[in-house]
Amino acid sequence: MFLVKIFQLHKYAIQITVADVRDGALSGSTLKEAHSWGKVDFPNTEMIYCEATIAFPIISAYVYQKVKNRKPKNWANLFIK
Repeated sequence: MFLVKIFQLHKYAIQITVADVRDGALSGSTLKEAHSWGKVDFPNTEMIYCEATIAFPIISAYVYQKVKNRKPKNWANLFIK
C-alpha cells in the first residue's frame, strides 16, 4: 500500500520585511521563491517593504473591518454643523 500525501498550497501570503533582495538580506526567501517550491499560490501574494510595527496594525484593521462588515466611519462629518 502506497501512502500519498497531497500538499495544499497556501491561498494567501503576506510577507512584511525591511530587508532588500538586492543585498542578499532576504537570502532568497521571497514569495517568488516560495512559489517555485510549491508552497504558495502566486496570484494572491504580496511583499510589503515596511516596518512591521507600521504595516501590521494597518493590515489587521483592514481585515477586522472586512470580516465584521462594519460601516465605514465618515470622520469628516464631525466638523460639519
